[in-house]
Amino acid sequence: MQKSEQEFLSELDKSLWNAADRLRANLDAAEYKHVVLGLIFLKYVSDSFDERRSELERQFRDKDHEYYLGEDEELIHQELETRDFYTEKNVFWVPALARWKTIQDNATLPPGTKIQIKNGKTTEYEFRSINKLIDDALEKIESENDKLKNVLEKRYAQRGVDSSVLIGIINNVVGKIPFQHASLHAKDILGHVYEYFLGQFALAEGKKGGQYYTPKSIVTLIVEMLQPFKGRVYDPAMGSGGFFVQSERFIEEHKGRLGNISVYGQESNPTTWRLAAMNMAIRGIDFNFGKGPANTYSNDQHPDLRADFVMANPPFNMKEWKAGVKDEDPRWKFGIPPENNANFAWLQHMFYHLAPNGSLGLLLANGSMSSNTNNEGEIRKKLLTKDHIECMVALPGQLFTNTQIPACIWFLTQNKNARDTASGRKLRDRSGEVLFIDARNLGYMKDRVVRDFTSEDIKKIVSTYHNWQEGKDYENIAAFCYAAQLEEIAKHDFVLTPGRYVGAAEQEEDGEPFEEKMQRLTGQLKTQFEEGVKLEGEIRKNLAGLGYEL
Repeated sequence: MQKSEQEFLSELDKSLWNAADRLRANLDAAEYKHVVLGLIFLKYVSDSFDERRSELERQFRDKDHEYYLGEDEELIHQELETRDFYTEKNVFWVPALARWKTIQDNATLPPGTKIQIKNGKTTEYEFRSINKLIDDALEKIESENDKLKNVLEKRYAQRGVDSSVLIGIINNVVGKIPFQHASLHAKDILGHVYEYFLGQFALAEGKKGGQYYTPKSIVTLIVEMLQPFKGRVYDPAMGSGGFFVQSERFIEEHKGRLGNISVYGQESNPTTWRLAAMNMAIRGIDFNFGKGPANTYSNDQHPDLRADFVMANPPFNMKEWKAGVKDEDPRWKFGIPPENNANFAWLQHMFYHLAPNGSLGLLLANGSMSSNTNNEGEIRKKLLTKDHIECMVALPGQLFTNTQIPACIWFLTQNKNARDTASGRKLRDRSGEVLFIDARNLGYMKDRVVRDFTSEDIKKIVSTYHNWQEGKDYENIAAFCYAAQLEEIAKHDFVLTPGRYVGAAEQEEDGEPFEEKMQRLTGQLKTQFEEGVKLEGEIRKNLAGLGYEL
């Protein structure tokens, strides 16, 4: 991204969030999130509709264009309300009641006012409150667009948001989002704002926010390592859909076609499921999130899916997960996961859904790399002996807003044999080998509580992994990376903690002989002791002058 674009988005982030935060009043972040994000979505689909409408009007008035309609204003107006002109360009059809201008112009009307809505024909709408108007607008959009069925959060009246707060958000926050920029597309601006607000709400909500938000740098790292260039992409704990968004960016940056991937996801939380669907809709990504929100363990929405790429950040160490799940479930190919920890249930569920050449990246708590309780050690051993574990990455602490639990990334594959990838890379045969990367010393403190990766950190990890896979320019680096054979891992009782394998960094020799160094250091210590005695004498003297004695 160009510097001017970064500066534009950074200033936009700051001004929008400050305005939004001032208007929060008595709403907690969990409620406020849906209020703001729903309005952002409404503004975006309306602006996209208006942009297409302006384009059509220019064409209808252009004598050289095939759509030219002459000077007939009534005909032009009727044609501007023709639904097919919008849907053919993948623009959502927005009924007149739901257009942003209608909402913004009528937000402060007194209850009972009759609004005249003109869209080819004139209809009357009774304004009861701005909350009800927004609910009705979202209902209209949903009923007119099949992709949005049961997706939008139509509960503004039910939430009882103060109308002055809502009007403030409409006029001073969402209404100020500029979807026009010299080099950024409207969906890029909207997507950035949407993602930024998700992150800010995650910080505000603490643990609750972390249920749906994965730090962007971690998502980027996993996507860059797996390179989902073509095929089916699946996230069984999708939250707001961050892995899908980053996959889209990866494809665009590498000059690929977004149509080359198909997106599958699952989420149990109804409001978060809707957030993810909205996130896809604003970016024009086709998605299959099942029939609705559902529990991944007991109600798999994609039982026959075999995905080329599986990526997820499920809740760490989830305890009560096994209700309605049988021990003989075909997903438990490597062993029955313990009832009090879902880590290896997630891992095996994801592996079960891999295609023959598929790969997965999974965030888990560090305990998953070494725990031997309740069959976890046996599951890990079988995954290793069957040669499906490809890479383990230990992460630094404080990367997550919702937990301080140390985390790692597991990378598994169905096939370690030599092959060509969809992105054009040639993988060597990695059979019997696992790469360990210790990234705990990477990153920087973004603020007082949250650590983040730089782009250089991500490049270092990704290039190490890819070079090892391809067998070029790779070498073990003490305290950072090490390629271990399965026999070596077996000697460590199949524990997968990278620190066990990468070793410690070599200390640089300073060239000073040991005897001379010891003599110098003991001399410095003696001097410091003497200084300490002098200081103690001075302190005693000063205290005595004040009438005190040690």
